[in-house]
Amino acid sequence: MTSSVPDPDPSSRLDSSTPHSARIWNYWLGGKDNFAVDRAVGDQVKQVYPDIVDVAVASRAFLGRVVRFLAGTAGIRQFLDIGTGLPTVDNTHDVAQRIAPESKIVYVDNDPLVLVHARALLTSSAEGVTEYIDADVHDPDTIVKTAAQTLDFTRPVAVMMLGILGNVADDDEPGPAEIVGHFLNAVPSGSYLVINDSVITPETAEAVQTARNSGADYQLRTPEQIQGFFTGLDLVDPGVVPTPLWRPEPGSAPTKLNVYCGVARKP
Repeated sequence: MTSSVPDPDPSSRLDSSTPHSARIWNYWLGGKDNFAVDRAVGDQVKQVYPDIVDVAVASRAFLGRVVRFLAGTAGIRQFLDIGTGLPTVDNTHDVAQRIAPESKIVYVDNDPLVLVHARALLTSSAEGVTEYIDADVHDPDTIVKTAAQTLDFTRPVAVMMLGILGNVADDDEPGPAEIVGHFLNAVPSGSYLVINDSVITPETAEAVQTARNSGADYQLRTPEQIQGFFTGLDLVDPGVVPTPLWRPEPGSAPTKLNVYCGVARKP
């Protein structure tokens, strides 16, 4: 089902027996919107890769910094947030509309528990719009067509893909490059692409294998592969870097983690 409004009974689709990345991520962030199976996988991953909690926190902090950059410095007023996950504090629309109340945000996710909480996301400033699409990243055409009911694709859009491309295997159809390309083809010059994902190291590879053995999969890539998604775009300084090092808050002391990000403008 694809909808720009919450499913009237999304709880009927909840599966508490299978782990899901959005709910595991919520657990690492200290949230309560997860099941025992998600916590079990989360704990198993933490045992082999204790930094995963820091990765989750750093990735969430990056969202705030990058949306402030996009809505402030770059003047973006439209956001397509794909793989939004479960709502916490300072979601994309909270940050963007604090700077520019007229901002329009469309969230995309396909986890029923996220859909249950979509009503919390579907709040907006009086001047702006916040919508939710229940769809899979593997179906970019449906996402674009549905988002076009809210966003004006003749004007710049920030395509946010934080922690979502790891859910797309290289041999999927469509593959990750095709999916990114579809979204970039749909938006005009002046739009932005934002990517944030874990990178492959011996530690992260062991963590992913642990999760995979428990039914939760993730595709790790190298920093060079992540940079490849930005081919043909103008990377914003400092380029593709460890996430805590992307324009850190003044006075902070960021440390390098095995998660990389990049922000680029479509010329």
